[in-house]
Amino acid sequence: MPPADTRMTSLDWLLLLALSILWGCSFLFGRIAVAEVPPLTLVLARVGIAALALHLVLRVAGIRFAPGAARWRDYAVMGLLNNLVPFGLIFFGQLEIGAGLAAVINGMTPFWSALIARASGAERLPLHKVVGVILGFAGLAVTVGPAALDGLDAPLIAQLAVVGATISYGAASVFGRRFAGQPPLVTATGQLSASTLLVLPLALVVDMPWTLRLPGPAALGAVLGLALISTALAYILFFRVLASAGATNVALVTLLIPVSAMALGALILGEIVEPRQLGGMGMIALGLAVIDGRLLDAVCRRPPSGVDGRAGLPR
Repeated sequence: MPPADTRMTSLDWLLLLALSILWGCSFLFGRIAVAEVPPLTLVLARVGIAALALHLVLRVAGIRFAPGAARWRDYAVMGLLNNLVPFGLIFFGQLEIGAGLAAVINGMTPFWSALIARASGAERLPLHKVVGVILGFAGLAVTVGPAALDGLDAPLIAQLAVVGATISYGAASVFGRRFAGQPPLVTATGQLSASTLLVLPLALVVDMPWTLRLPGPAALGAVLGLALISTALAYILFFRVLASAGATNVALVTLLIPVSAMALGALILGEIVEPRQLGGMGMIALGLAVIDGRLLDAVCRRPPSGVDGRAGLPR
């Protein structure tokens, strides 16, 4: 069994910060695009354009892409868990809720990742991670608010859809460990190619995209931003960090995503950030810090007042 706490290097943290910005932008792009493009068609455009871009990068780099049947099966599962299901649910949710709220709920991903990793035997779940998971779910309850007690209205269903996306992301982060020995660019290309093949028939049957009106410039720009910036480039970074830092650590990116998504939503879309959402984000962030373990270690290592921490003796 892998160790419970895989420490991240400085490079891992820099890549994680960059990834958080790219994925923070995805909530803004998604909110703009879904106003004119149906969710399944938007998923198809996002993964299809990104897959084509990465195949071009592979060709330019001279990297051969010829996976066997077993690897294609793995790509299909990863594409389902990491693209088709969560993208579709998030875009559906963003028909009713804003970019900032969707990003805050998306912060639950590390908690599902930790639980699924424990259930599958991939990682242990020590006490501090259990406490972190409890704090995270409490933060989710605060974020959703009392509306959950009033019945299933449209905004609540939209929020639950994004919760479903986080569960799928959590499963994907654990399943993705099997790609650790493969170049991140190849893995990203494979899963996006498989995702495109999976979502294509669904989008054609459900949305009939040939009957849709051509989106405006803002929506088209958002689609390209989703595909090239928040998907093609982002997944290269994602698999790089996953390979070196592990499933639970890479999911910490969701600690940073809500900040950028909320700021962009407020500045560009005029979304209002409610105090309840900030409180929920704070609780989720605290839970993530507890799961990460570094803050707890720093507190435990701090010597008591008047004691020399090097020798354990009074000064």
